[in-house]
Amino acid sequence: MRGDLVRKLAARCLTTGLAVLAFVVLALTGATGWGLALAVAALAASAAEQRIRPGAELVAETALIAAAILVGYSRRLDEGLNLALVATGLVLLGLVLLVGPLRTAGGLEIRTANLPVRAWTPLIADRLGTALLGLLAALALAAALALPAGVALAASLLVGAGAGAVALDLARRRFRPRAGGGSVAAALRRHQPEFLLYFSAPPGSEYQVTMWLPYLERIGRPFLVVLREPEFLTPIAAATDAPVVYCPTLGAMDEALVPSLRAAFYVNHGAKNSHCVRFTQLTHIQLHHGDSDKAPSANPVSGIFDRIFVAGQAAIDRYARAGVQIPADKFVVVGRPQVESIEVRPEPARGLAHPTVLYTPTWTGHHADADYCSLPVAESLLRRLLERGATVILRAHPYTTQNPASARQLGRLTELLVADRARTGRQHVVGAAARELSLTECVNAADALVSDVSGVISDFLYSGKPYAVTDMGDEGDRFVERFPLAGSGYVLRRDMSNVDEVLTALLDTDPLAAERWATRRRYLGDFPAESYAEAFLSAARRELAPAEALTASTPA
Repeated sequence: MRGDLVRKLAARCLTTGLAVLAFVVLALTGATGWGLALAVAALAASAAEQRIRPGAELVAETALIAAAILVGYSRRLDEGLNLALVATGLVLLGLVLLVGPLRTAGGLEIRTANLPVRAWTPLIADRLGTALLGLLAALALAAALALPAGVALAASLLVGAGAGAVALDLARRRFRPRAGGGSVAAALRRHQPEFLLYFSAPPGSEYQVTMWLPYLERIGRPFLVVLREPEFLTPIAAATDAPVVYCPTLGAMDEALVPSLRAAFYVNHGAKNSHCVRFTQLTHIQLHHGDSDKAPSANPVSGIFDRIFVAGQAAIDRYARAGVQIPADKFVVVGRPQVESIEVRPEPARGLAHPTVLYTPTWTGHHADADYCSLPVAESLLRRLLERGATVILRAHPYTTQNPASARQLGRLTELLVADRARTGRQHVVGAAARELSLTECVNAADALVSDVSGVISDFLYSGKPYAVTDMGDEGDRFVERFPLAGSGYVLRRDMSNVDEVLTALLDTDPLAAERWATRRRYLGDFPAESYAEAFLSAARRELAPAEALTASTPA
């Protein structure tokens, strides 16, 4: 986060500095060529800043650059007052002032993917800033080549006409909306979705949705995905054939939630979930994006949903243990369908000479009480594993790099494993190679797991293989009380003082093998392996069935 702030500040200073320098050189010196070069450099810096700071307002910098280019243009032509350049300046001023408001207005428009709707206005509005920078770069080139001023005016009028068309269409949408909604609502009514998956989260969280999409598709009913942040539109649309709709406003949601919908599924406790829960005609179902003993897994906010689909009885007990009172009829035990492809090892494998160990450090969390990350103490753990001849799969949480300290720690561990791979030939899996593997593939390749408190342990539990859990709060005996899943694993102290003892139990003796199977049933349900995901699919279909159908199917 600190590194991200530094990068944004550096981009801001570079853009402003180059814009001011270009104007000063062109306005106060005779170095026209150097001034135009600096103007182009300022444009490049502006484009880079827009990537680093999406939505950044660059009105002052862009106006300075435009003025500098026009001064340089006038000097290159050396014709005195040039009315075409004056007109070009007026058009550029209008564009500089309009780009920001038009981008903002376009950002308030509904956008879609995987739906036969062509909404060109919001897309063009979002790119007007880039178009303006491109126009200024073209004018700088025209100035350098001393092309007639009419060329600059024609190019400016062309971009200005496009901006005007966008402004008119956005104004029509805002002040004269179509009765019954726009083209998106019409297309969704034709699609007749029966349920939606609602999603709002910080950047990089799309995995919370993609883990559920295959199972929502297997329900066999038409559905749509509703997003509240625009950056998710492209990656999530690529992961499904279902319509994906970005709703920036409550009004856009009113348009997207068509009458055929019966239920809404959620995968987290995002603050914007309340924007959808207000539609009381829907059944609202919380799925979560993993099952773990972390504090957020017993969030009191779960009580706002009509149903809470949980993996097993342990999840229900977790709420009770946290003092969160939720009516029992809201809970539905459905297993964790994502584990259905995990290979189960019914008999413990003890004393492996060259085990493969999956290490999955979690991230530091948004708050200190949710920081279970073991990266600061992991180096001694990995060195002990290497001494035992283990091959390591290092698969860090997707949010790890949001914390610069965690990113550095992960980098050191990666270097350690890469160096050992070069020296011994053991095929450790790290970096991009680990990210390309699914969690299921990692679990199937491993003989044992070392993890922090996270949902990875619940998934790994399905395999029946042994696992160790890091006690990063140094809680001792209270650790298992707070995180019962650790009771069927081997607990690593924060100071790693028991690392050898734990690794012996994990990789050689495995005394908790029998106890792990009882824990597996409590956490993941007791469903047949050959039809494990069917529990979720059946529960979801029941929620989608019309009330009269449910009444007819109930025995008298």
